[in-house]
Amino acid sequence: MRHASHRGAAAVAGKRRHGVVWNVLGVLMEILFTLAAVCALYIVWQMWWTGVQAEHEQVEARQSVAWENPATDGEQTKVAPKQEGDPPVQPEQAAEGDLIAQIYIPRFGDQWERNIVEGTTLEQLNKHGMGRYTTSQMPGELGNFAVAGHRNGYGQPLGDVDKLQPGDAIVIRTQDYWYVYHYTEYEIVTPDHTEVVAANPESPGAAPTKRMITLTTCEPKYTTATHRWISYGEFDYWAKVSDGVPAELTTTDESGAVRFVNTEQPTPIERLGSMRPVVIAALIAYVVLFIAAAVAWRWPVLREIREGVRPRPDVSFYGWLLRHQPGVMPIRWLLVLLLAVAAAGALLEWGYPWLAANIPFLRDMSNYVAV
Repeated sequence: MRHASHRGAAAVAGKRRHGVVWNVLGVLMEILFTLAAVCALYIVWQMWWTGVQAEHEQVEARQSVAWENPATDGEQTKVAPKQEGDPPVQPEQAAEGDLIAQIYIPRFGDQWERNIVEGTTLEQLNKHGMGRYTTSQMPGELGNFAVAGHRNGYGQPLGDVDKLQPGDAIVIRTQDYWYVYHYTEYEIVTPDHTEVVAANPESPGAAPTKRMITLTTCEPKYTTATHRWISYGEFDYWAKVSDGVPAELTTTDESGAVRFVNTEQPTPIERLGSMRPVVIAALIAYVVLFIAAAVAWRWPVLREIREGVRPRPDVSFYGWLLRHQPGVMPIRWLLVLLLAVAAAGALLEWGYPWLAANIPFLRDMSNYVAV
């Protein structure tokens, strides 16, 4: 009976569930599935994670300058009155990368807010929201205050630029002043039409006669940019931050109290701004759980295969990974999940930036620059 039992166990241990062709197809499907997951995660990196990192940088920039909050009347927001006369110019000058203003466009949502820094290099646009063309005018200055921003990825500040309607408010806040513009029109041009950011884009070369704002971004949105979407606005009025908030950025709640529409705080992941802590935490949790499971249960699946209790499994990378985790089934799945989280975090933090910086096609598609 003992010999028969051993023969039965050996037969079970030596038996595979499927043939060679099936195993080859299974491995091929796993490879294709992995590639699809990596590609999908790249899109997540491009469309979401770059925006999270950009928002993190913008929050830190706003906190570093510590501009005063607009005036309030108790708990109620004060509506800043329109000021007469020519607006003050602020700042008068700035160095590359300096925060010069914040921009609010209610058409894009009550919580929509972006920084405007000095310069339009990819480093500035990828990290800091939007950038001022250094040859254009400053907020409040006679002429054209021209800024650029991405339409896709990196927080896509101008992703909804095609939704603007004539009369929509475009509000600029500097350290001490509000500048309220209203959108007028747009045009689509090729990149060589640099006159759109000239002091007088309506009559290039002529002296400016009014105060304008110009927003430039890529066109089309999701493919290689061959053109530029140019949005124009004209100055309406200015106000003091010490007096409150422009009416265009306020709302009235059910109790009749006036509130600043932009009240959203950064999310925990935006405050984090990096996947390093996630990767480290996942790996530490994996090691601790791995050791505990190895001590408590060891490797029951491998033992059952070795003893012939279950047949030899089909060839499978993921199956191999799962079998070689210690512990019972829920613990093994949790260990694999921790590895997956660590791998995904590493791709978002280091893998995709490296690919986007070193593969020309991806670099052109993502507008990535290593900083």
